[in-house]
Amino acid sequence: MNTRFESNGPERITLAMTGASGAQYGLRLLDCLVREDREVHFLISKAAQLVMATETDVTLPPKPQMMQAFLTEYTGAAAGQIRVYGKEDWMSPVASGSGAPAAMVVVPCSTGTLSAIATGACNNLIERAADVTLKERRQLILVPREAPYSSIHLEHMLKLSNMGVTILPASPGFYHQPQTIDDLIDFVVARILNLLGIPQDMLPRWGEHHLSSDE
Repeated sequence: MNTRFESNGPERITLAMTGASGAQYGLRLLDCLVREDREVHFLISKAAQLVMATETDVTLPPKPQMMQAFLTEYTGAAAGQIRVYGKEDWMSPVASGSGAPAAMVVVPCSTGTLSAIATGACNNLIERAADVTLKERRQLILVPREAPYSSIHLEHMLKLSNMGVTILPASPGFYHQPQTIDDLIDFVVARILNLLGIPQDMLPRWGEHHLSSDE
């Protein structure tokens, strides 16, 4: 994609969470983006809120304004650094190419959302934001969390990949010898940050600490 970033990645990012398992990935990414002083435009589906309440100790308030205040305090973000929009807030910046951030990440990405994005559906703000990101040739990263994948899922992934979308399944590696669930979460989040060009120190790159047999 023909995306222009600052030297350390985009300053403004759309982060969307949908109803697949893996709410921890989205929350951890939000925390990392805040710590790296990024402006985050946050979208979350109703299903994602239910999953989050099941998988974590975080229960988000129902209204966007209340949710924004909660996430600002939860992450220690500066005032206005996190902006939360409702599912039909068509006047938000993410709904238009003239106002949308340079990159968007959907994590976790449900297969229903994957299908909607692949077919150009715009039934809610998450789908519209992804559609805008595609049409503006900006960076779009989808992190599906499903097993196994059906042929339909795989066809949608291939279609999106051919459009320039990055499909990054939530499949953590083990070469860093994870000791905790947080280590597994950090593996996936670190890969997202690497793709965005944002500095991270959670995961060493392959070979960084390798010592040759001659040393």
